[in-house]
Amino acid sequence: MCEYFVKADPIQYEQRTRTIRIHGVLTSIRLENMVWDILAEMAEEEQCTTNHLVATFHDEILAHRGEVPNFASFLRVTCMRYLRRKLIAAERALPNAASPALPAATSKIVAMAGKA
Repeated sequence: MCEYFVKADPIQYEQRTRTIRIHGVLTSIRLENMVWDILAEMAEEEQCTTNHLVATFHDEILAHRGEVPNFASFLRVTCMRYLRRKLIAAERALPNAASPALPAATSKIVAMAGKA
């Protein structure tokens, strides 16, 4: 199992800082390249820019929680939840939801996702 993860391109987990304008204030956010890529995919689905999506997330969490304690971690978890939701949707689209073709780990992830 570890071999799959160890062979990941180091560029994916290299961090990159981007500056985003939130309500006229420039804010620097440092995230892994893969996280920026997933945010870009999410933004494309929402038909907006990555910067706009990130600013929207900031506004929404601020409105919901009253503060934004660790925004970079929030963005990472948001990306994981987005991918998990896509996995669940893909699995539900299969003709037989309990397909033996899915690895056991995938079935476990899907089961855990249903609890989130």
